[in-house]
Amino acid sequence: MTAQANFTLRGRNPDVLTCIANLSNDEVFTPPEFANRMLDTLAEAWAANHGGANIWADKTVKFLDPCTKSGVFLREITSRLTQGLEKEIPNLEKRVNHILTRQVFGIGITQITSLLARRSLYCSKHATGKHSIAKSFAGDDGNIWFKRIKHTWDDGRCRYCGAPKAIFDRKKGLENHAYALLHTNNIKTRLAEIFGGNMQFDVIIGNPPYQMTGGAGGSSASSIYHLFVEQALKLDPRYLSMILPSRWLAGGRGLDEFRKAMLSDRHMRDLVDYPAANDVFPGVEIKAGICYFLWDAAHEGDCKVTTIRGNEVLGPITRNLGEYDVFVRDARAVSILHKVLGRGEASINTILTRDTAFGLASNFDGFHEKERSGDVPLNFIRKMKRGVGFIRRKDITKNSHLIDTWKVLVPEAYNGGDAVPHQILGKPLIAPSPSACTQSFLFFHVSSRKVAMSLHSYYTTRFFRFLVSQRKITQHALQSTYAWVPMQTWDRTWTDEALYAKYGITKKEQAYIESQVRAMNLDDADDE
Repeated sequence: MTAQANFTLRGRNPDVLTCIANLSNDEVFTPPEFANRMLDTLAEAWAANHGGANIWADKTVKFLDPCTKSGVFLREITSRLTQGLEKEIPNLEKRVNHILTRQVFGIGITQITSLLARRSLYCSKHATGKHSIAKSFAGDDGNIWFKRIKHTWDDGRCRYCGAPKAIFDRKKGLENHAYALLHTNNIKTRLAEIFGGNMQFDVIIGNPPYQMTGGAGGSSASSIYHLFVEQALKLDPRYLSMILPSRWLAGGRGLDEFRKAMLSDRHMRDLVDYPAANDVFPGVEIKAGICYFLWDAAHEGDCKVTTIRGNEVLGPITRNLGEYDVFVRDARAVSILHKVLGRGEASINTILTRDTAFGLASNFDGFHEKERSGDVPLNFIRKMKRGVGFIRRKDITKNSHLIDTWKVLVPEAYNGGDAVPHQILGKPLIAPSPSACTQSFLFFHVSSRKVAMSLHSYYTTRFFRFLVSQRKITQHALQSTYAWVPMQTWDRTWTDEALYAKYGITKKEQAYIESQVRAMNLDDADDE
């Protein structure tokens, strides 16, 4: 066995990076095989832009992982460069030392991940250790930097990442998750401070942390992965590739501006989407799946989109990412949307309420079980079960004019997993006038039982729920999720056959819709 093979295979039988447990669903270790898919995408783009040249044979290219965890990207890049530069730098030790000291750089997101990354890259948790394969570093960090930095608190939240002070203002020695890439007013200056000199990275690649606990007032989590993308772009790389939760494509709290910028960015060269995250990260649940993209400064045009679910691969298909305000993940849906939206009909969300229509949260318990004079029936969902209580009319102060309308109540959230065909939405419920509901429901407000029955039939069609599915990327379906569903005349019972005929949906398109959306059986027990 040659010295080259010894270096390439060291510690990989089995590969320890395929065995380690994730820190959490938001700090997921990237499997080596998946990291290599991303590097293949990068290499293809480089070759296309450089007359077929091999990026791994270029000793001047600098790589940065600004959110390194296991060090897998840097390790796989180093392995490829070690082979690619063999002719340029024949001596193995000199070649490896050049790569590790001049070409690959990382910023650890925590102290433990920085140690793990150094162990993966240098074969030692200290770059100057006796087992390190790097031979000319002056300090133990090498080119994988980590130092604990502080959040900057402003009215109880971090000015840079939005972390809540109540959760992350922690004692020394406890991880505060203040990430170096985010906590600075000038990212180029910060990188010069970290690595010395005016660092210009050709390729930035990584898998950033996904969210910060304590969003929405501290009760939930707010996304931060988009902040890593925005900061990385400020470094003016030639290529940027990152793994992100796919929810940014059509949803996510606080992501509207990020989505608009990304979908309209004509430098987006490749987008590879996995609707089921388990296809990439076994055992990890990430609602709406994950994706990775390749941003190419030299590219100007449409983006190649590939969708992968299990063994089914759709694409690559060249698409305009910014055709709509959200991204339609499956290209097969676009022709159907063109037919429906091209008619210019009003959206059904014009008669659909927004979140928390009556101002009563999902956990509201200020109702009673038995009806009293002047009460209004209150519909709610508790522990996945529906119920009806009673509340005094005068206690409803928000949208009180909607109490005396007929309603088609629809659950605000429905999960049902990642498998297809999918039900998409929870089952509807007709509520007569007067009535109210908690935040667990949105509702369509209409004038009569006849209209409510017609709308109810429309909601249960595959056609209706398919159109919703193009904007529903997580379990939640808010008013905007229904924007592409057109209004109908409420004088009949609607069926898929009638809707297919109205909109000219072909047999092939019908088969596609029915492969994605299953029939809704209203006789089943509640499934919220």
